[in-house]
Amino acid sequence: MPPFTPSWIAKAAAVAVLVPMIGLGLWSFGGSAEEAPVTIPAPAVDLPQTGTATAVFAGGCFWGVQGVFQHVKGVKNAVSGYAGGSEANAHYELVGSGQTGHAEAVEITYDPGVVSYGQLLQIYFSVAHNPTQLNYQGPDHGTQYRSTIFVSSDDQATVAKAYIAQLDAAKAYPAPIVTTIEKLQGFYAAEQYHQDFLTLNPTYPYIVFNDIPKVEALKAIFPSEYSEQPVLVGQL
Repeated sequence: MPPFTPSWIAKAAAVAVLVPMIGLGLWSFGGSAEEAPVTIPAPAVDLPQTGTATAVFAGGCFWGVQGVFQHVKGVKNAVSGYAGGSEANAHYELVGSGQTGHAEAVEITYDPGVVSYGQLLQIYFSVAHNPTQLNYQGPDHGTQYRSTIFVSSDDQATVAKAYIAQLDAAKAYPAPIVTTIEKLQGFYAAEQYHQDFLTLNPTYPYIVFNDIPKVEALKAIFPSEYSEQPVLVGQL
């Protein structure tokens, strides 16, 4: 088990509360109300559907974000990692301090002929996380859990900004979207024990409570985009 850094303490605290409640039958696994999925309109602006492309999204703990996108048709790979800081300190124990500038993020390699950048954004905003929570998601607090779209081109930035404006104008959420858009300076894969964590640990209480409901929401809200078999990093 990884060492207890601030982010692991938050996860452990959540587990410590949940386990006894589960044992007493006082809690059922329905997911966090704070991160409940929403049905939102598709983006009015999207990118051309050609070639192979990548997208980098941050939205809380990368376990759940990775787990969601591994179940999306057209996604060829989804890797948990760090973005927003330097390579030198892109390590879990340091990122967990909240002092490195990184966010826990997921790099998604996808086929735009199957799933577009806009569709990935729609899933990101709808089921992968709550974009109205500033510098936290559920039990995880700190700038390393911020809601951020890391863009690698002006076109990605244009689509992301337009979609955020579209969702805010439609009042898709009860509060304004706080998702930031940052230029991608580099993506650094996380330690191996973080990869495929949701699939490899489906009964882990944090995963059951916070992340399995996101995958279930993906299947319910986006049935045409859902793939029963996840694309795992360990299989590549």
